[in-house]
Amino acid sequence: MTCFICSTCGMQFSERSDAPSSPPDACPVCLDERQYVPRGGQRWTTLDALAREHRNAFQRVAPGLYGVGTTPSFAIDQRALLVKASGRTDAAGPFVLWDCIALLDDATHEIIRSLGGLAAIAISHPHFYTTMVEWAHAFDCPIFLHADDSAWAMRPDPSIRVWSGETRALDDVGAKGLTLIRCGGHFAGATVLHWAAGAEGRGALLSGDVLQVSTDLKSVSVMRSFPNSIPLGAAAVKRVGAAVAPFAFDKIYGGWWNRHIESDAHAVVDRSIARIIAHLEGNVGPDAPAAPAVRE
Repeated sequence: MTCFICSTCGMQFSERSDAPSSPPDACPVCLDERQYVPRGGQRWTTLDALAREHRNAFQRVAPGLYGVGTTPSFAIDQRALLVKASGRTDAAGPFVLWDCIALLDDATHEIIRSLGGLAAIAISHPHFYTTMVEWAHAFDCPIFLHADDSAWAMRPDPSIRVWSGETRALDDVGAKGLTLIRCGGHFAGATVLHWAAGAEGRGALLSGDVLQVSTDLKSVSVMRSFPNSIPLGAAAVKRVGAAVAPFAFDKIYGGWWNRHIESDAHAVVDRSIARIIAHLEGNVGPDAPAAPAVRE
């Protein structure tokens, strides 16, 4: 069976019934205004081809939390997170895979198995769906997607569990203290993961780019499209802030290596949301100071 992968966004597609050895005609994810088709046109690969040229790297991010990402970079180049499903940071696995990356090779499978395997997969939004079905089959676990985004899954499978509403605790799959929170914004069902045991019990958010950790590591941003610079309206931004407001969290782990808010993360989100809304509503406060004069 040949399930082609979009080289631009990483989405894996079901095999074509009319032409099993041919890639899809187009990638709907890339045709959407939030993503893009490269100037040279749509490109495709397969899992076997990807494994020949890439490998995955692991990093211990924090107690009970590991990162896994592909090198050299592929597609959107996010890294996934493995968070301890027990709700503790010192207990044995299994883990929940938060977000997903396209490459799943033998080495990755063996390493994760040795750590305790996967209890579940949960994904923030369609740009990170990638080869989620391959991962679910390899580790015999369910995938949790929000109902508002599930139509974007290009490889339907019984392992996908669609949830609806504003929050979804993962206790029923043995992931105590892990809660999915629908924020909307970037996508209608865009979700973050609250980890109650994170940050030494002060709580942490795993945010993908629903709440994207900014380059300064002191703020977060929310957008309809980051690559195409499409903003959200003020109401949508307020909703993102309101969704996470009831939860305690001192850290945020974003969607890329070393994109973390290390402390006081709840206040960072509050300030960031307020700043974005002020700009959207034309109320940005005092004028910026003049640029310093250039000395000859």
